[in-house]
Amino acid sequence: FSRDKTMVLTGQVREFQWANPHAWIQVVVDDGNGAQKEWSIECGSPNMMARQGWKSRTLKPGDKVALVMHPMLDGRPSGSLVSITLADGRVLGPGGAPAPATGNAPKPE
Repeated sequence: FSRDKTMVLTGQVREFQWANPHAWIQVVVDDGNGAQKEWSIECGSPNMMARQGWKSRTLKPGDKVALVMHPMLDGRPSGSLVSITLADGRVLGPGGAPAPATGNAPKPE
């Protein structure tokens, strides 16, 4: 992951995989050219995420989210979660670090 870069993605959850050693979010994002691209976002371990308020049912297919992530170095549509803003305004971190203040968080469309 490119830890010195961040990207903001806004889209819909396709799948939330609550599994060890890391949870994953599959999110579908409009690529800006009328097509959609699926991104795979790696989170922390379910144990660490639960300590920050996550549950196995926090994300459901179709949920609109905005997330901040560190992209892959090679440009593949994947990354490491920094924070996610849910449709209800809650901001959650990846499980191993605190989420940013809500005033700085992107909002789902």
